[in-house]
Amino acid sequence: MRVAILGSGGIGLGTAALLCREGHDPVVWSPSGKSTKAMAEGAPLLATGAVAGEFRPRVAASCEEAMAGAPCVIIAAPAFAHRAIMAEAAAHATAAQTLIVSSQYSLSALYLKTELARRGISSPVVAWGTTVVLGRAAGPAEVTVLSLRKRGDIASLPVAGAQDDLALCQSLFGDRFEPRKNAIAIQLSNVNPQVHLANALGNLTRIEKGEAWELYSGITPGLARMIEALDLERLAVARAFDVQVRTIGEHMSLSFDVPSLPLDEVGKRVAARGGTPGPASLDARWMKEDWAYGIVPNIALADIAGVPVPLHRAGLQLFATILGRDLAADNDLLPAMNLGDHTVKSLTQLVT
Repeated sequence: MRVAILGSGGIGLGTAALLCREGHDPVVWSPSGKSTKAMAEGAPLLATGAVAGEFRPRVAASCEEAMAGAPCVIIAAPAFAHRAIMAEAAAHATAAQTLIVSSQYSLSALYLKTELARRGISSPVVAWGTTVVLGRAAGPAEVTVLSLRKRGDIASLPVAGAQDDLALCQSLFGDRFEPRKNAIAIQLSNVNPQVHLANALGNLTRIEKGEAWELYSGITPGLARMIEALDLERLAVARAFDVQVRTIGEHMSLSFDVPSLPLDEVGKRVAARGGTPGPASLDARWMKEDWAYGIVPNIALADIAGVPVPLHRAGLQLFATILGRDLAADNDLLPAMNLGDHTVKSLTQLVT
């Protein structure tokens, strides 16, 4: 199947490599063109790790070219790029295409569905709770695929199309998906904001000094308790919206194929496999994505439901002080959706 991939970082290139390996026809588009330049000039995509080999995905010069004739479109970009890429995608989408958000942050699948509806397009939109591929760009045409996730959450807008959307995703990536009630469940399924918030607080000076440190070995017993306390707040918001989500322990067990153990022990096992570098700058993607597009919308959902989330609020305020800016203002998706005008019932109806 021809699949348009909008985004060419580690996730986009890793997804392209996986789809090539499985016999599909991915077409990659980079908004800047920089990360696909070598491939556009004829270099193969070299993948190492969980997906290994030389692959030749097609490269598109524009979003329109990438999407033309593709039954499936995957948005594989950081949350802070979602609005711009979704505007491009909505301009060229047709009702015959299914658009997948890999992965959803800040209810971005709802934002995309709203943009499509504004243009009179009824394309189905699929929200993933996490990516299938955990990958890192390793060079101009190189990607390291750290792992392929065994299970991930999925929801559809509209919900009525869930079975068809699940079948499409399974045809591309296999039996890796766990259907969830709606896009709110997907938003609250993402545990990266909570894990990264605690990990960044616990390793702040390492990050600011640019030191080399291993991400998962940084989860000490005390840090694990902070992560679990943040997780209890997330789970409380999920209950208020009547959606089921995994605990952080369940998520990490499935993501990294490890037994159910205390989080610090899970961190040790994951680190022993070779390690994942922690961020070495306050300008890292975490600071741009997880706070503004993960913690901020979760607080917004908590406010709608009347659920107290003091640790989320405190963590956000601490990093707003550390970074010297209003992190809520960094989110360019929430203002367009006017979540503050909703109740639990009305927002649930909107994502149904």
